[in-house]
Amino acid sequence: MNFTRWNARLPGTQRRAAARTDHPVTPDRKEDATGSSVPAARAEQLTDADPPVPAVDELPVREVLDRVPALVALLHGPEHRLAYVNDAYVTAFGTRPTGAPAREAAPELAELGLLPLLDQVLRSGRPRTVKSRKAPDGRSYTFTCTPVAQGDGKDGGDGGDGGVLVFATDVTDHAEAAERLRASEREQRETAVTLQRSLLPQELEQPDDLRVAATYQPGGTEAAVGGDWYDVITLGGGRTALVIGDVMGRGVRAAAVMGQLRTAVRAYARLDLPPHEILQLLDGLAAEIDANQIATCVYAIHDPNEGRLVYASAGHLPILVRDENGAVLRADEPTGPPLGTGGWMHASGTIPLGPGSTAVLYTDGLVERRNEDLDEGIASLERALSGATGTPQVVCDRLVRSAGVTADHDDDVAVLVLQHPARTGPDSELFRNASLELLGGVEAAPRARAFASGVLTSWRFSVELHDLGVLAVSELVANSLQHGTPPMRLRLRRTDRRLIVEVTDGDDHLPRRRRAEAGDESGRGIAIVATIASAWGSRRTCGGGKAVWCEFALPAGTK
Repeated sequence: MNFTRWNARLPGTQRRAAARTDHPVTPDRKEDATGSSVPAARAEQLTDADPPVPAVDELPVREVLDRVPALVALLHGPEHRLAYVNDAYVTAFGTRPTGAPAREAAPELAELGLLPLLDQVLRSGRPRTVKSRKAPDGRSYTFTCTPVAQGDGKDGGDGGDGGVLVFATDVTDHAEAAERLRASEREQRETAVTLQRSLLPQELEQPDDLRVAATYQPGGTEAAVGGDWYDVITLGGGRTALVIGDVMGRGVRAAAVMGQLRTAVRAYARLDLPPHEILQLLDGLAAEIDANQIATCVYAIHDPNEGRLVYASAGHLPILVRDENGAVLRADEPTGPPLGTGGWMHASGTIPLGPGSTAVLYTDGLVERRNEDLDEGIASLERALSGATGTPQVVCDRLVRSAGVTADHDDDVAVLVLQHPARTGPDSELFRNASLELLGGVEAAPRARAFASGVLTSWRFSVELHDLGVLAVSELVANSLQHGTPPMRLRLRRTDRRLIVEVTDGDDHLPRRRRAEAGDESGRGIAIVATIASAWGSRRTCGGGKAVWCEFALPAGTK
């Protein structure tokens, strides 16, 4: 092959060739140190005995290419006939016959997917590069394909058939290092996802009066897992706490902080405090866990007797509620700053949640997009929720799909959906309420027992459960009459799983279970209730006062 007939069409090649033609280098210029571009200090050292330095044009091209450690191949024509391969190429892939099409003579180029690239180079006349392709020999190479033209040797011209010079650099070490880095990142992400999922509820608690479903979708493979979390906590007395939050940051650290906050929420929830007081406690704890990391959170409580959600928000996105007619309501203020900022007094708000309503709690990954305003994302979610029907899980999946969340989403997503079913027919007979205002001082106790006896009989409970319920009513009412202040109320509630007895009064002093001495004439009421009931508790009510409750699990098959 005559290499002097080939010129690479690299940027500036023809311009430099023309410059050399217009300004030829003469022997006088080589010998004249004062007129040379060589610095004077070096020119003084040159003597007539020094051999002349050969110009680039005078170098033997084939000898240079043969010695290049990179892989070099020259192909020409539309069939990419192999014209030349250097020694490094032969070492990598073996001897290759020249003159045959590359598909036959150099099958490795076809396996690497370079033949279409060669066609592009010929058509466009521009070089193309593909990075880190793994070859059949197991090594990785970066290939640069440069167009060349077979001309008449005078102008580096465009005559004759075009060709392509393939130059491959061995980047195996870089590729292996990059793969090790990717494997390490995948391992770290899998560790964080495993930790995240292990810290989330493995199975949601299902309250008597609500139907609940949730989903968690970690970010795509290129995104580190975040600190999104949710929980459902039964508080007793028919009440349920629902919580969702998002720890700022990524990776194992965010997941670990999330786990600590979720554990703290469950512990604080047992105190049965109002939502804003729960957030106040979490705010201080978040600062202690990591002063440089903050989290958003919304904590809500559902009481079936009130038909609403009482909530408090620490910098989190608003709760959305769809009523039975399909109208969507967005929870308003109050919203405080995120947890961990300190110095803020949170406040509680309310939003209706009547029978037939659906509420959605979610994290920012569901509605936040890089090129879209956050309010637009929330508005899109509202539109999706207005038409979402079915079970909570169906609604949950539909909202995630409508938001365009896929496996390669750039942020993790948590969604919690709860429904307050509208019960009719035989189902409604399993969820009933009865209440009595406790008036008249000590005479209220026998009236309360008579009222409870009549209600429990009408609900067709067993004799044993009837007697236990009446005894619990007697003790709780007696406790309220002795230690509480008006107004006082007795409330009985049955669900498909339990009987709930609750007494409220105007005094905010919470009773506690204590051991009564043999000579004490009082102090045994709460101990008796705690012994006969499945669970009992007390809490302060909004506006002052308290509620003391107990519940009895219904035997299986109770109608």
